[in-house]
This record gives sequence, structure tokens and C-alpha cells, in this order.
Amino acid sequence: MFYKLWSAGIAICLCANVFAQDSFQIKGTVLDANTLEPIIGASIVGDQVYSISSVEGEFQVNSLSSGSHTFVISHLGYITGTVTLTASLDVPVEVFLVPSTTSLEGVEVYGEGSGAREEASPLVTHIVSKSYLENNRENSLMQTLEKIPGVSTISIGSGQSKPVIRGLGFNRVVVVQNGIKHQAQQWGSDHGLEIDQYGLENIQIIKGPASLLYGSDAIAGVVDIQAPRVPALNALSGEVNILGESNNDLLGVSAGVQARADKWFYRGRLTYRDYGDYKVPTDQINYENYIFDLHENHLRNTAGNEANASFSVGYVSDKIKTETFISNVNAENGFFANAHGLEVRTSKIDYDASNRDIDLPSHKVNHFKMTNTTTLYSGNHKLSLDVGFQNNHREENSEPAPHGFMPMPSNNKERIFDKNTYAFNFKDRIVIGDQHKLSAGIDMEYQHNNIGGWGFLIPGFQNFNVGGFVFDDFEINPNFHLLAGVRYDYGSIHTDAYYDWYPSLVTNDQGSQSEVFVQRAQDKTLDFSNISASLGLSYTNRNTSYKINIGKSFRMPLASELASDGVNYHMYRYEKGNLNLDAEESYQLDVELAHHTDRFKLAISPFVNLFSNYIYLNPTSKYYQTLQIYEYSQSEVFRVGGEISASTAVFQKLQLEASAEYVYSRQTSGAKKDFGLPFAPPLTGFFTASYAFDDLLIFKTPTLGAEYRITAAQDEIVPPEEKTDGWQVMNLSLLTELKLFNRTPPLKVRFKLNNIWDTKYYNHTSFYRLIEVPEPGRNVSLSLTLPFGGN
Repeated sequence: MFYKLWSAGIAICLCANVFAQDSFQIKGTVLDANTLEPIIGASIVGDQVYSISSVEGEFQVNSLSSGSHTFVISHLGYITGTVTLTASLDVPVEVFLVPSTTSLEGVEVYGEGSGAREEASPLVTHIVSKSYLENNRENSLMQTLEKIPGVSTISIGSGQSKPVIRGLGFNRVVVVQNGIKHQAQQWGSDHGLEIDQYGLENIQIIKGPASLLYGSDAIAGVVDIQAPRVPALNALSGEVNILGESNNDLLGVSAGVQARADKWFYRGRLTYRDYGDYKVPTDQINYENYIFDLHENHLRNTAGNEANASFSVGYVSDKIKTETFISNVNAENGFFANAHGLEVRTSKIDYDASNRDIDLPSHKVNHFKMTNTTTLYSGNHKLSLDVGFQNNHREENSEPAPHGFMPMPSNNKERIFDKNTYAFNFKDRIVIGDQHKLSAGIDMEYQHNNIGGWGFLIPGFQNFNVGGFVFDDFEINPNFHLLAGVRYDYGSIHTDAYYDWYPSLVTNDQGSQSEVFVQRAQDKTLDFSNISASLGLSYTNRNTSYKINIGKSFRMPLASELASDGVNYHMYRYEKGNLNLDAEESYQLDVELAHHTDRFKLAISPFVNLFSNYIYLNPTSKYYQTLQIYEYSQSEVFRVGGEISASTAVFQKLQLEASAEYVYSRQTSGAKKDFGLPFAPPLTGFFTASYAFDDLLIFKTPTLGAEYRITAAQDEIVPPEEKTDGWQVMNLSLLTELKLFNRTPPLKVRFKLNNIWDTKYYNHTSFYRLIEVPEPGRNVSLSLTLPFGGN
């Protein structure tokens, strides 16, 4: 009751002070138009206002009236010009200056908001800024992003989560980092995203079909993690992040540094996190009619740790920009013991001995990545070349136990996956006149996956994909854009033969029995090819933009869908692949209407989606040694849904936002005709309010925020899925900066209280929801960020 009264009081405070002064500001960054690097010390001069860009090229002009304002932008070595910008409360702008040594034809100053390029593209996109990532950081990158309408996660435990866009996840969402697809073991429910979320600055989320640009797997959308900006000239800067959380006793630290000397620049980062078993708002779990008591509400064996390192070196000039990036993400964590073959019933492990032990079952994963991104500028050509290598090594460890005819294994290595991925992308962007931006390119990728361990689920495989594309961004006029393109892809997947390492007793056709080494996977090569296309229009009329896009996307089947044949103890079922699967094909219509004024924004994004052959795991009436057999099948699927979001500034210091998302799906053929799809997110509403107070002593602009999420019950399920009740959760946060010393940047402080009422609820897109495990309980977190360096 105390927390409910407290949160109600906070909400009242956020709605107070409606007579505050009507004052606006403009925030932005001054960038070099050729290299996109920040310009330090640029002058921004307006009518009785003045600002200078910082070491990161950032500037801020305060005390403005609403409407448009004209500024003169100048810097030594650049062409001076004027730009008209609109005063806004929260939308940063980017101003591009052209070096005077590279253009003598006249003044060229470009000023546009961070959403201007979004408006020009017919694709439904969302740009995630560095400030958003810093202010909303959660346990994993995807949990940080799931406040964005249309984005959700499939989670398992404290640190494992997978991206879901408009109800589709796994290999239907492409994650790109520095131009290269992130390739791990994303086919599994319990495999997270091995990317360090610290140090990221800019992420573009594409909602809807994007196979034209990204090839296979981009059938639902894309999470494009873009490279950070080039560091400032002759400067050294960095930051240290410290994080602590109460629910799982997490302690984490991340330190990053970057420097630039003339044309060469460098970056480096180290991150370490260690956490214990997390707590849930219940002391009992009922799974398979067996009740498990939890010790002090801890979900036993969910502790873990993570150690990450990254380094990059780059070179930039007026003709070339290149950067080589090396990273390694290493993580180990336990799986909730009661979910993996019900070990707790028979195990000799004392799971409650310590909340920080990583007992069996557990997994270890190490993801090594090396990429190079190079951009060349030659006349009206922009040539982009991306090459990359990735190694994903994952071990699933479990207590050895005999199953069926399998004797007692000699070690804990249940499964080992080791995948090498080689990628090559080339694109040429040609500016033709004032209206056409033609792009053409080719993408290639080769994967080689080896397996080991005593438990078989999917075979080793080799996968080769190549695709070519061409598309044109046609500017009919500055407010009217057309984007059209076509792409052809070819893929070949070869699965390795696999035989059990132990003999099984089988019955022959004549009725006799014999011992044989059962074959689980065939030595098989399958070829796939497909054409994808997209056609879209965008139109901007003053403060309103309109988008419509129709696209055809595809996805090639995975080795797990084609050739799995084994027990998945994380799901406690037997999974069987199907070599006769066709490539998935999807047709989608997207529409977006967006309107904004100085004080108000509104965006509506509906979509209609049709799968002609959706691949899904279908539960059958057959059993294998008491385990239900699930077989991969295909069916037609119809989906419709969308998002709506609105934000307003009641006055300068009070910001209100609201959003809602909904997806309806229906299988129109196959064994599950008239059912929906598994892990379908229910109707969800999200409300936020933030109030920025005046400076108080050493506290700079303390900002109090409240988040309220309302999720409806999910009755549209696919048996044997269970229905999920609706739930409501409220979070509070306090952001501020501490100016400790005059000559150093301020210390950034973020205090957050999640699930303030310690609500017991089940998230329908959570892995543990299937075994009736509720989401984490109340959590208090404190994050400190200390920047250093600069000019």
C-alpha cells in the first residue's frame, strides 16, 4: 500500500506547476558534411542568441520562443551559411558544414532534425539515440529497446533476451552491427544476443519487411547497430560506467576510451558484470503438477557473469573512412534448475547453498567478432565495403544422466555448438542529378557450424548465401520520395550426417530386434532461391508526413527446422525437423501517418501481413520415451496490427508520452488452422511522464520520471500454450548530473525503481512463462557515468 500511495503522489507532482514559463530550446550537433565527424568550436549565431559547439560538436540554444529561427553557422575552414531551425523540446538537429577547400560553388549548409531522414524514407523506421540508450538501459540491449512501440523480447533469466518486432522473432529479425549481420545461435529460445550494449550510440530499427536491403531473415524487421561517430580531432575522451542492482545483487563496470590524432582514431572498451540468482514475487513454482519451493524467493541457479572487450582502429580523410573493429563477448550463466529435465527432484547439487553459484545446468558462450567497414567517396559515387568474421562457441552443460538406450555420459558437456561465419558486402551509391540516388550491391555469407557433446539436437551444417540488389531513391520533389527496388538471393545449406554414439534396440520389419546406431541426420544438400521487392512512397506536407510501402520478403529454413531430431530439455520435448520445408515468403503493406508541432507529436503505423508458408513447430499426438514430439510444419498465416504513439509538452519541463501496440495473427491452413502464433505479444499500452526541475545545489537539472505499462490478457494461443492474464507495472526513475569539479565533466547519475509494487505477473513473450515462472520482482538500480577528457 505504501508504494501505491507513493507512486500516486509522484504522478500528482508530475502534473503540477502548469503555470511554468513558455520557453523553448534547440539542441543539435555540427558535423563535417564529408566525413560526418563533429566540428569543434563552430559559431551558431541567431537573433540575440549565441552558442559554440563542444568537443563532440554539440550545441544548445535556450530561451527561444516557439516557431522557426534563423542562424548563421560558421567555422574556420568551412563555408559560412544560414539555416532555419524549428524550436523543439526534445528533437535534436544535425547541421552539416561543407569544407571550403572542397567546394567553391556556393554556400551549402544542411540542417535537419534527426527524424528528417526517417520522414524521407518510405520504410517505417525508428532512430534510437545515445541519450535514449543511456537513460533507459536495462539488463540487456533488447530489454533496453522494448519500450519502443512494436519492439518486444523473448527473455530467459536476467541477461538473456532476443529481439521481437511486431510479434516475430528468432531468425525473422536481423541484427546488424557495423554493417555485418550478427550470427550466433539465435534459433534457440534460450540463446541471447551477444552484444555489449555499452558504448553504442545510434541504432536504427526497421519495422516491417527489409529483405531488399538485408537479405534472408529480415522478414520481420531489422535492428541496425551503427558505428559511433569519429572522435573529435586531437582529443582524448571516454567514460566509466558503474552499475548496481538489488534484485539479483548485480555489480557491473564498463570503461571506454577513444582518441584521435589527425586522420587516425582509436576506440576501446572493457565491461564486466556479475550477478546472483534473481528474485520473483512468489515462494513456490508449480510446474508439471510438481510444486517447487523457492529459497527466499530466489529463482535458483540463475546467477551469471559477463566479460566483454572491444577495440577498433580507423582512418578518415575527405575521400575515405575505414574502421576495423574487434570484439569478444564471454558469458556464463545458469538455467533455472527446475526447468531442465526437473533436475531438482534427483540432483545431489545444493542449489540453495549460495545465490551466486553457477551450478548445472548452465551454459557458456563466447562470441568473437572482427569486422572492417570502409567507405570511399569518388565523384558522385559512394562505395561501401564490409567484411567480417565471427566465431560463436556455445556449451550447454548438464548433469550426466542416462536417457532411453543412452548409457551414463562421462562428462557434463551435453551440447557444443561452434559456428564460424564469413561475410562480404559491397554497395555502390550513385547520385544521378538532383533526383536519383541509385544503389546496387552484392552480399555474401558462409557459415560452418560444428557440434559436439553427448546430447544431439541439430546437426553440423554449412550454409552459403549470395544476393544482389538494386534500388532507387527518387526525389520527385523535396517533399515527395519514391523508393523502389528488387533483389535476388540464392542459398545452399548442407547438413552433416549424424549417428548416435550408442546403440539402440530397434524392431526390424520382420519383427526381430537388433542393436543399431540410429541415424539422426542425413548428409543432405538443399538449395533455395527467391526474389524480393519493395515499393514505397513518402510525402511530407508541412508538419505531417505520410508513408506507404508494400514489400515481399523471404527467409530460408534453418538447419534446426530442416534436420533437428532430438530432445530439447529446455522445453522438455522432442523436436523433429522437416527436409521438405520451403523458404518462407511474406507479403506486407505498411502505412504510417506522423504529425508534429512544437508541443505535440502523433504517429500511427498500421500493417497487414500475409505468409504463404510460415514455418512453425507443431505439437503432435506422438511421443518419444514419454516426451511429446514436435514437428516443423508450414501453414498460411494472416497478420494485422500496428502501433500508435503520442507525446506532448504540457510546458517546457513536463513531458508526457503514450503508446500502444497490437498484433492479431491467424493460421489459415495446416494442423493449427484458426489458431494464432506462439509467443504472440498481447495488446500493450505504455505511458511515461518526466519533469525536469531547476538546478539544486550540485544537482544539475534533476529529472523525475514515471513509467506505467498496461498489458492485456493474451487469449489467442496455440495449444499447448497457456493463456496469460493481463498485468500492470509501474517504474520510477531519477536522472541528474553532479558538477563536482569546475574543470571536469559532470557525473551522470541514474536511479531507477522497477516494479515498485512487487507485482506478480507473467510476460507472454518470456521463455520462463511456459513453466509458470513470474517476471522479476522489485528492483532498485543505481548507475553512475563519469565522462573524462575532451579538449
